[in-house]
Amino acid sequence: MTNPIIATVKRGDAIESQHRGSAVVSDADGRAAVSFGNVTTPVFPRSAIKAFQCIPLLASGAANAFGLNDEEIALCCASHDGEPHHVRVARSILAKAGAGEEEYECGAHWPSNSEASRQLARERHEPLAVHNNCSGKHAGMLALAKHIGAITDGYTKLDHPVQKRVAETLQSHCDFDLTNTAVGIDGCSVPTWAIPLQNLALGFARLTAPSHTEGNRIISAVRSHPLMVGGTKSYDTKIMQDIPRLFIKVGAEGVYCGCIQHAGLGFALKCDDGGTRAAQAGIAGVLLKLDCWTAAEENALKRYANHELRNWRGIRVGEINSAL
Repeated sequence: MTNPIIATVKRGDAIESQHRGSAVVSDADGRAAVSFGNVTTPVFPRSAIKAFQCIPLLASGAANAFGLNDEEIALCCASHDGEPHHVRVARSILAKAGAGEEEYECGAHWPSNSEASRQLARERHEPLAVHNNCSGKHAGMLALAKHIGAITDGYTKLDHPVQKRVAETLQSHCDFDLTNTAVGIDGCSVPTWAIPLQNLALGFARLTAPSHTEGNRIISAVRSHPLMVGGTKSYDTKIMQDIPRLFIKVGAEGVYCGCIQHAGLGFALKCDDGGTRAAQAGIAGVLLKLDCWTAAEENALKRYANHELRNWRGIRVGEINSAL
């Protein structure tokens, strides 16, 4: 099937590009409040499911055993920009768990935040694994391995006890059999499983249940510390700062997932061409379809669904708009 257009980009008054995609909003029983496009074919959610990768850390008792606070839990669910506060918190998790940076298997890259990257260069430092945007998640995985007595070497492998617990968590929450789906390797070297959008939305909705101890703590931690989840210039951070009742997480290649705890809803979106800015406008448009926001929250969402594009001189050159 051909998915509908979710966002358009204009240059001047002419449409320069259009982006198609699919999305679903679901409650914890799988009833769809919004659904369009192909939501049944498995897609790789990538980093959008870091909340589920964090659940075993909490469910195992490791987070409590090591005294992890909400700021640290939020970083475990993050795709952060490598700013100094992110590095500080990642190192705090490692220290509490008795793990070292040499045990990281996520790889090193320059901070996504340009100022943090330039500061490293000015100080003549090379980027480390702790600057990797997934270093918080990996610190949590190392902590889990330490707590359950598993070797940390190879903790990113599909058959390692850490990844087996992640797979069990995803499978149970999303009601989807991972044994017969495509499995890939994410940018940070951990497994990524292909899951339909309708199942991802279901899984996120289930995190909102009052009885879901781990889900409630993760949602509370992320909403209390949105700066940990992305960074000072991150879409995820900014939209959660503007709409504190929203929990949202980006995934590579045009994916967005999250939940709305007060409404008991989960959501998932995929932009067909992997365009992140189109996915950002699109998911804001999806959320605007829901009758669960205050007037102020709706106005904030409208700013994310439709906004100007300016060039390096600050000249308005066009706009990007949700088509939903």
